[in-house]
Amino acid sequence: MSRRVPSKKLLATAMALLFAGLSIARGLTLQQQSSAQSTVTSLGTYRVEKVVDGDTIELKVDGRMQKIRLIGMDTPEVVDPRKVVQCFGREASARAHEVLEGQTVRLEYDVQVGERDKYGRLLGYVFLPDGANYAEKMIRDGYAHEYTYQSQAYKYQAAYKAAEAEAEQASRGLWSPNTCDGDTKQAAK
Repeated sequence: MSRRVPSKKLLATAMALLFAGLSIARGLTLQQQSSAQSTVTSLGTYRVEKVVDGDTIELKVDGRMQKIRLIGMDTPEVVDPRKVVQCFGREASARAHEVLEGQTVRLEYDVQVGERDKYGRLLGYVFLPDGANYAEKMIRDGYAHEYTYQSQAYKYQAAYKAAEAEAEQASRGLWSPNTCDGDTKQAAK
């Protein structure tokens, strides 16, 4: 009796079905399954309900308000009651309000980084209606620093570091000698 060897097409179909089944079991949508090789998953588009500060916003996700901490960027503090308002914090917060308030943004999640931070906030990337990466824009314009948390690599790290180098070289925003000269830990003037 000869043993029949499955065709490559049959094996590929079986693997696709297995992957789809595992993805559904993990609760992923079909849109999220489309890029199995990517570490970034699109979670959909949402209206910005509140701008907390330059690197934290609130979106209504699945009917619930969620704080989103943006991966890879850090703006000077303005709302943390344990800290003084930091240099260029008011300007960064005002710019975030100007760019994000009332906008519908696309939210991405990065599996390399994880879903939530230690404060329970969702971690993600936000893309503006024109497709621009919000964090990269804020860093390039001198309103934020690139921020790598505990040496954890993330998808847009190289782009954010390049944006920061460009802003520093051009003395934009918080990099200007007339503002913070890059030292945002100092108190706002």
